Amino acid sequence: MCILMKKISSIFIVDDDPITVFGIRKMLKPVALCDDVQIFQNGKEALDALLKRMDSGGDIPEVIFLDINMPIMDGWDFLEEIMDLELKEKIIINMITSSIDPLDHQKWNEAKAKCLHILNFKNKPIFKIEPTDLDCIHLAS
Repeated sequence: MCILMKKISSIFIVDDDPITVFGIRKMLKPVALCDDVQIFQNGKEALDALLKRMDSGGDIPEVIFLDINMPIMDGWDFLEEIMDLELKEKIIINMITSSIDPLDHQKWNEAKAKCLHILNFKNKPIFKIEPTDLDCIHLAS
């Protein structure tokens, strides 16, 4: 089996942990071609950037890696805000957390049921970016 590299116009990584951000960027290199990878320390920074892109007609991120626990605006608050936006494009949102609280997984399941975007749930540490995290295509060789 061989994995085709996915061409992605824009990726947002929203996480206040520099080690996680470094790891995600490193794991993206072999699976995604993207010249626009933006890093944000919290949901507020990412939301402001997204709104600015919407206003200016810029590329909406195709993929977001979103930490649940961050200062200022956490991942849940960001997710609520993004669900209220009128976006034509579906975004693949990878919720990432080091939390082992079962309520976080339950909250994700509830959000997934009412969200128009594609929500994935990943526990930290992340060891691999899966094809479903980017909507990659698998081909039999």
